[in-house]
Amino acid sequence: MRVLMFGNALTGHMLPLLPLARAFRQQGHTVSFVSAAGMAGLIEREGFALLPAGPGMDEVMAKVIRRVGPDLMKGNPAVFAAELFAAERVDLSAEEALAAATAWSPDLVVAEHCDFVGPLVAAVLKVPSVVVAVDPALEPDMLDAMAEAARSRYLERGLEAPVHAFSGDLLVDLCPPSLQRGGALPPLETVALRPEPHRRADGTQPAPRVPGTGRPRVLVSFSTASKESALGPVLRSLSELDVDLVATTGGAPTDGLDVPPGRVELVAFVPAAELFDGVAVVVHHGGSGTTFGTGSRGLPAVVVPGTAGQQRQAFRVQKTGAGLALPIGEQAPEAVTAAVARVLSEPAFAQAARGLRDEIAAMPSASQVAADLTNWVAAW
Repeated sequence: MRVLMFGNALTGHMLPLLPLARAFRQQGHTVSFVSAAGMAGLIEREGFALLPAGPGMDEVMAKVIRRVGPDLMKGNPAVFAAELFAAERVDLSAEEALAAATAWSPDLVVAEHCDFVGPLVAAVLKVPSVVVAVDPALEPDMLDAMAEAARSRYLERGLEAPVHAFSGDLLVDLCPPSLQRGGALPPLETVALRPEPHRRADGTQPAPRVPGTGRPRVLVSFSTASKESALGPVLRSLSELDVDLVATTGGAPTDGLDVPPGRVELVAFVPAAELFDGVAVVVHHGGSGTTFGTGSRGLPAVVVPGTAGQQRQAFRVQKTGAGLALPIGEQAPEAVTAAVARVLSEPAFAQAARGLRDEIAAMPSASQVAADLTNWVAAW
């Protein structure tokens, strides 16, 4: 079987597709990806081919802002997301993607949930399509806005427009049941897929790490957008605790962090599966990749969300008992440090995190889902 995977040119949207892609390949199927050329390093490092289509997300976003103005992003995020993912990116990428996909001739299209190019290509080629929900935090109004934005792109090609987002024939959901948001999923047949923290591509060597001292290790992993303003003050405050500190930088400059010498291990990029080794608590922004990854490893968290969607996800983590959520506006560095100290000192958080780990472990593996999808395509 030939499986063509689609994703926006955003690392956090592409990484969740890799376990399923690897599973398909291990079962003898041919897998390639469609995204902007800037994703070639990530995809080709995994041994998959990239069919480049459309510009990177910086260019897509710039075009949206020029067309609708910058205020829409904060004033109406649902409409802005629809313009970004379901309108502008489709307009800039669909024809190139369709030409590449037609020549490649897939039997199955798999797309992450904010990719509207893949389902459109599948509809044109009349092949089954699967949507992978990598984030449970989307609001119904955002899904409705995305479906409405995609509608004209289907109709102008003589296709039946999707009545809802996500569009596709089957939904694969990475969200563990206890973190699921009621009513968030569209009325599609749904199968669960166990989320996995990103691991290094086979055959590549892990980077050297700073050995621990025996103290509890605290990992700080914020989104790239929040690093410059938040990371330095948080690390300086956390350095007052008797812990080992590790922080991800995403490759951003670290000169201005002003952290005590020798107190923090700064890493540009290390796969999460390695970052989580030996960690006692994770401080993160509430993105789905980190939320699901920490859950899968049974690590308690202090969640410091930066958006409304991340905040909803943070509160769901807190409700399970596997961590604490600091609401937007209540995230002073001292509050983060106090929350970390509490999580370290109260065993109930680690116990609840292990319960979440066991729940995730019971979800179907990528190998099982790949085999089930193969049978589903054969019967389609």
